[in-house]
Amino acid sequence: MKTSVFLVALLLTAGLASAQESFPGIKSVLTAAEWQRAGLDRLTPDEVGVIDAALIRHQAGTTTRLKNEIIAAQPPATAIPAATAAAKPGFFQRFGLPIFDDSDWRAMPPLKARVVKWESSNRFRLDNGQVWEGFEAITYELVGKDIEIQARPHGQFALIVDGANTNLRVMRLR
Repeated sequence: MKTSVFLVALLLTAGLASAQESFPGIKSVLTAAEWQRAGLDRLTPDEVGVIDAALIRHQAGTTTRLKNEIIAAQPPATAIPAATAAAKPGFFQRFGLPIFDDSDWRAMPPLKARVVKWESSNRFRLDNGQVWEGFEAITYELVGKDIEIQARPHGQFALIVDGANTNLRVMRLR
């Protein structure tokens, strides 16, 4: 029984701690109805702590693995010529505006995930716990679909549904 409760809890909360510095605990992640439905209300605080520790350990391992994959996918850095490094900042940089260096956006691997639910009319949650929102209205039914999010120039991202580019720009919230 406890193993099945742990598996249910793990599936419900996998990846939800990725955008936070510390995991707030499974009880604060689930609604009261979900907490009771999973049978977690019958566990002692120590047993809940064991589940929280396992989720934290799992998330730390997943985060480390993903960081290593991103580092491995990036092209090797080239040395910056001394003349470029010593050059004066450009017009936009003098005012604190970002430098748009689009030289490596094509090398970023696409994010492939399944949409698990809508959080609002234009915001959706993925099975990895990430929350994304469209800049424009999303008219596609995404729940249960495998989607792809691809990098675009200037730090933008595009939503791909059923292998077709939707021309919808999205941004990651969590």
